[in-house]
Amino acid sequence: MTFKLTPKFSLRLLAVGAAVLLSVSAQALPEAQFQPAFEQFLQAAKGGDTAIEKSADSFNALLRSEPANPVLMAYAGASTAMLATTTWLPWKKMSYAEDGMALLDKALALLTAAHNAPLQHSTPAVLEVRFVAANTFLAVPGFMNRGARGAKLLNEVLSSPLLASSPLEFRGNVWLAGAALATKEKRLDDAHKYLNQVIQTGAPQAEAARAQLKALAS
Repeated sequence: MTFKLTPKFSLRLLAVGAAVLLSVSAQALPEAQFQPAFEQFLQAAKGGDTAIEKSADSFNALLRSEPANPVLMAYAGASTAMLATTTWLPWKKMSYAEDGMALLDKALALLTAAHNAPLQHSTPAVLEVRFVAANTFLAVPGFMNRGARGAKLLNEVLSSPLLASSPLEFRGNVWLAGAALATKEKRLDDAHKYLNQVIQTGAPQAEAARAQLKALAS
């Protein structure tokens, strides 16, 4: 679930304040409502202006119905940030990226110990929010100064004891992301470890992991 923003637009440093205080408690959204938006997000992550716009519209609408749900907020933030790839206008790129990053920061700030439990589709909310934020921060251009935080968040997910009880597909995505980051940082032993975890657990991403292991060996 990664994406690249088109280059050559400037952003001022984000200045997100303290966590927004909300008077309502986060509630899980019924899967019948969450899953279609999630499928749109997966399509958006593959690229295409229409898919990105639909994902952003869907998750921002869902967030309005559950404004204290950090998972919805994280996906709304990531989708909004992806909108920066749908326009060539610098001021629109700036607005989309800033709005998306701000939502992700707020989603992370909302996390408490209560979010160690699943909130949406059987995945611990704390891991899902951090993983969505990590992928987004690692994908945006370096001048946005989000890479280090993205790497930190991803490593927190990889090392969390909650990961072992997460759905296998989610674990596979996390391990693939960990392998990609490790390869980029030239930590090839770690990259092999994460890819082998995908394969040994029989995760849906096993074929992709085998291909990446083959590429590392060449």
